[in-house]
This record gives sequence, C-alpha cells and structure tokens, in this order.
Amino acid sequence: MRTNLTKKEIINSIYMQIGFSKKISETLLEDIFEILIKNILIYKKVKISRFGTFFLRKKKQRIGRNPKTKEKKIIAERNVILFRASKEFKEFINKNE
Repeated sequence: MRTNLTKKEIINSIYMQIGFSKKISETLLEDIFEILIKNILIYKKVKISRFGTFFLRKKKQRIGRNPKTKEKKIIAERNVILFRASKEFKEFINKNE
C-alpha cells in the first residue's frame, strides 16, 4: 500500500492534466508551498476554502522519557503545524468510501 506522494509525482500530475511544462509545474508547486509557509508564519493560520485549515501552535517545554532506558530528558519548546480538514472535505472523503 502506497502512503507517500512526492513532489515529483505532483509536478507530473500538473504537467499531464494542465499541460504546463515540467519546469513551470515545478515552479508553480514551489510557489504554492512558499505562499503557505509565509502565511502560516505571519498569520499563524491559513484556511484553504473547501479543503481545510493549517494552524501554527507553540508547544511548551516538557519532560519526556526514553521508553527503553527510562531516561528523562527535557523536550524543548517548539512550534508545530496542525491541520483540520473542512466539513466539505470530510464529507467528500466519507462519501467515496
């Protein structure tokens, strides 16, 4: 069972479906990713209509444990990206099971 979708496969899909050259398709995909990343950093939230919302959330520092050795370590404060699917996207996924 396949679980990963690569940039190369997305670029080939844009090339095949829209007809842009592979170089233009690659530039288009990179620009979309760049826009998403910049907006998430600036606004902490990006909503893509009928798809979902990406959130930037800050996680506090905490104590973690290595399950094998039971050694305690401090896990540093960090930012994480969360995704919440839109109602329409969830309905589409559940409709096509």
